Amino acid sequence: MSKRGRPPHADQLTPAEWRVAEAVRHGMSNAEIAARRGISLDAVKFHVANILQKLNLENRGELKRWTGVSRGSALYSKEMQMDEALKLGPLGQIARKVKNIAEARRWYGEVLGLTHLYSFGDLAFFDCGGTRLFLSQGEGDGESILYFRVPDIRAAHTGLAARGVEFINAPHMIHRHEDGTEEWMAFFKDNDGRPLGIVSQAKP
Repeated sequence: MSKRGRPPHADQLTPAEWRVAEAVRHGMSNAEIAARRGISLDAVKFHVANILQKLNLENRGELKRWTGVSRGSALYSKEMQMDEALKLGPLGQIARKVKNIAEARRWYGEVLGLTHLYSFGDLAFFDCGGTRLFLSQGEGDGESILYFRVPDIRAAHTGLAARGVEFINAPHMIHRHEDGTEEWMAFFKDNDGRPLGIVSQAKP
């Protein structure tokens, strides 16, 4: 007789667990993940507990710094290009908090005339001559976060960490476009403890 239940997955984590793991590494709370993914808070807690157990990690803090990559990712089979590890820039993205995303979308698009790229719920992205402006609705001090483009995010993470840069989280995938191109990010602190980001794309 065959065993009942879900068959074992070939990767370390299931696709659903990977989505939750990437959100945790991005710094999202369980409530934020539940709202963004459209699942219950209990489901998120269940996934997080399973992830920590499978990876033998103690807590969310360790998960945020865990550098695993899904086997289904375009980044998985690519060798790290260490010779390009510390080639930062140009600026790929600037992030700003806004009070009302609908009003901000209209103002930046219609008043300033910036090209609207895409929106997801309370997030909106505009093109500023090749640099992406990322607007998100929420409370904040209004300080912008600068994101530097890097050729290879894993190599940049390794190289900068070797120089003593303090990373807030490990490289993690935040979005996969319709053509399969993946957006990867990692955040670190400057000398005053303020956040900066590195961003990279992995094409299939």
